[in-house]
Amino acid sequence: MRKCLFSGVAITEVESRALTGRKAAFIDHPVFSSAAWGSMHPLAFARQANVRRLAADMGWLGTDDVIEAALPTRETLLRFHDPDYVDALAEAVSSGLVSPAARERYAFGTMENPIFPDLFTRAAATVGGSIAAARAALGGMVAFHPAGGTHHGKRDRASGFCYFNDPAFAIATLLDAGAAPVLYLDIDAHHGDGVEQLFAGDMRVRTVSIHEEGRWPHSGLPDSVTPPNAINIAVPRGLNDSELAWIVDGPLADFAHRLAPQSIVITAGADCLAGDPLSAMALSNRAFWNAVTTACTFAPHAVVLGGGGYNPWTVSRGWAGLWACLSGNDPAAPLTVDAAALLASFESDLVDSDEVDPQWLTSIADAPMPGEVRDAVKARTEAAFSALARS
Repeated sequence: MRKCLFSGVAITEVESRALTGRKAAFIDHPVFSSAAWGSMHPLAFARQANVRRLAADMGWLGTDDVIEAALPTRETLLRFHDPDYVDALAEAVSSGLVSPAARERYAFGTMENPIFPDLFTRAAATVGGSIAAARAALGGMVAFHPAGGTHHGKRDRASGFCYFNDPAFAIATLLDAGAAPVLYLDIDAHHGDGVEQLFAGDMRVRTVSIHEEGRWPHSGLPDSVTPPNAINIAVPRGLNDSELAWIVDGPLADFAHRLAPQSIVITAGADCLAGDPLSAMALSNRAFWNAVTTACTFAPHAVVLGGGGYNPWTVSRGWAGLWACLSGNDPAAPLTVDAAALLASFESDLVDSDEVDPQWLTSIADAPMPGEVRDAVKARTEAAFSALARS
């Protein structure tokens, strides 16, 4: 096996079948390149288009690597979402109007979950993309769907910038094919509450969420009531590379060995990276890549989704570099002229100019950010896995 080394530097040296034994597929849809979210919203920048363009500018992504998602039918959406909610969302997008009653009941038409043109198509395409990713994984590929990872979506309402819950559809597609048990791993800075709720008590699915304490939605905490198939690791602020590696290479790997999952679905939120304005985690993208590629080796079928991420430089570099790892390219390769120009063109209302790290403009790969593995990280991780073993 080839080592997952980034120009000779790695936080952990992992042997990754994701890099050597499976072709990678990049899941996309034209709607992800359209304008969205309006203004004054944390997602009001072209995340998917930036990632795809940066990967292409680096020479890592060609048209043959891309699978275009099909839009799901209404009947498909009803597997995890109530018909009145699906229909109300479609009507609100079509008319551009949201009544006070609909806003109160379904939580859309708000600053958090606005209505904008093509929203229904975009939300549906996240679902179609996750279904396509799961089918690609069943076909022997490792599938990357960066526009996916809308893990807060609830059965009957929008939540946390998420309208439908696309990870649930990836999991269901794998279950339908008999590729169980499914391990769902969520390393977004925010608790993967929607996925946990939709599969609560279904022992064919184990959900593991590594998220920052004190962050919205303020669930998945050590004293929270947890479903019997869920593991929640609420980490303190400033999670560093060494700590994430300790969790993934140790307790999580041991658990995966015992579980022997046939499939893994990963929500790889880039808001866990240092510099994100909506979290206080302190990970380099190298540690992020190592965690995801290591997790891909836990099961023969692997789906990697996006998730949160609100800094255009760290999101684009984090996900483009992740694609490089999954597709067998070197994410520490020097920037091309076009890639450097793209990074230089970014701007953000949430990141002040004096907060822009110079490495965000000069490389894809971050400098490593190792540190002490704190007792709180060890204790919370071990307690979470022990609780599941006792259930």
